[in-house]
Amino acid sequence: MKKLTMAAALVLSLHSSFAQSTSTDSNTKKEVVPFEGQDQTWQNGSDRRTETVLQSKYFTGSFIFDGNYNYSFNNPNDNTIVGSTAVARHNEMEVMFVGLGGDFNYNNARGRVMLQFGNRSITVPRNDYSPYRGQYDLTDAYRYFSEAYGGYHFALGRTSVNVDAGLFMSYVGLNSYYQVENWEYQASFTSDNTPWFFNGMRIQIFPSNKLKIEPWIINGWQSYGKFNSMPGLGANLTWCPSEKMKLLTNDYYGADAATIPDRKRFHSDNSLLVRYYHRPASKGISMMAFSLTGDVGFETGGGVNGFNDKDSAKGPAQYFLSGMVYNRIWFNQNKFACTVGGGFMTNPGRYLVLYPPGDASPLPSPLDPTKTQGTHPFDTNPGTQFHGWDCSANLDWMPNQSLTVRLEFVHRHSDVPYFAGHGGVTSPSGYVTTSIPAGWAPDLVKSEDRIMFVVLFRI
Repeated sequence: MKKLTMAAALVLSLHSSFAQSTSTDSNTKKEVVPFEGQDQTWQNGSDRRTETVLQSKYFTGSFIFDGNYNYSFNNPNDNTIVGSTAVARHNEMEVMFVGLGGDFNYNNARGRVMLQFGNRSITVPRNDYSPYRGQYDLTDAYRYFSEAYGGYHFALGRTSVNVDAGLFMSYVGLNSYYQVENWEYQASFTSDNTPWFFNGMRIQIFPSNKLKIEPWIINGWQSYGKFNSMPGLGANLTWCPSEKMKLLTNDYYGADAATIPDRKRFHSDNSLLVRYYHRPASKGISMMAFSLTGDVGFETGGGVNGFNDKDSAKGPAQYFLSGMVYNRIWFNQNKFACTVGGGFMTNPGRYLVLYPPGDASPLPSPLDPTKTQGTHPFDTNPGTQFHGWDCSANLDWMPNQSLTVRLEFVHRHSDVPYFAGHGGVTSPSGYVTTSIPAGWAPDLVKSEDRIMFVVLFRI
């Protein structure tokens, strides 16, 4: 294997694999190299590799495989999982994600393309309402890209600046879109109900090798298109005072309610990661770390009233509060690891709750956008309530930096029927070919227990 050069290891984003090379003249050598000298491979949501076999002068390639077997003890008859972007099917081996692509660079011009295939190319785009506005099928046009952008790297004295336009990964919620980078497979409510992608422009500014400032001008909150005329505005601020600690905040403001331009959304996502034990040569415990995330947000205007539920004239309260905490312990020189954690979410109005599929779906019908897909849709109107919590535990085997084999148990609970029960969400037989008789309704229940066997591979 070829060791990564310092230039190739330039951090372009906290969730990207590797960065583009920069020119090697005397001015560039004095330029800030983001997070230089810091080992960030232990961090939740970061690439754990230190070397690659797919590196050349102008291109660094990447291949990711994510497959799982998921068993829900609710045993839904249609094998459909509700409320997750990590898994889609019950009691089946599924290819959830295959990523193929990499980073291109030439004389400071840069680009990244990652193609995506598998169930995630269906489960994530289906939650985007923006393609129902106007003509041309944005979902089909974009669904096979997880990342696709081009830009330029500027060296402004010692400051590094990257300007990119296109489709790129969101940082809201801490977890990476690529499961191979995460401590847990089933993300807590906080991460699974906040964006996985943005479509627009970002500017990455590195004033020092410990700080990143990143403004965004984007179409909207995990939306290929734009819901109204206002763009989404946001920023990421990441500070790593040492390789033992990371502090970050992501903040967003936009108008993301379709046909309701007066309704504005604000969201703040904040995380702390700390590695508090490090004995890399130990055959016993070799490393320990924890992550803590807290989110707060609201929508106001257009018939809803943020946190205020006392002024009925302005509409019901509509807000988002969530948190999650995880602790990870590595063993035997980081060949094994276990993670325990969980979180909670409250979301009156359900404006960020992942929509159930099938006959419980409140999404518009592709044939008639004035009607919903489901005849018994999950209620997402203002004034509805959703309070949920989850916990999980897993064990990882990592024989090398490219392979992770994971066994994970997860419990999730909500105060309203939400998860797929034994009757499923499709039809009495579980097949879409079966006619739905009058009076039949999706079987939604308040809790689920699942066990997952996962294979994650990356080079």
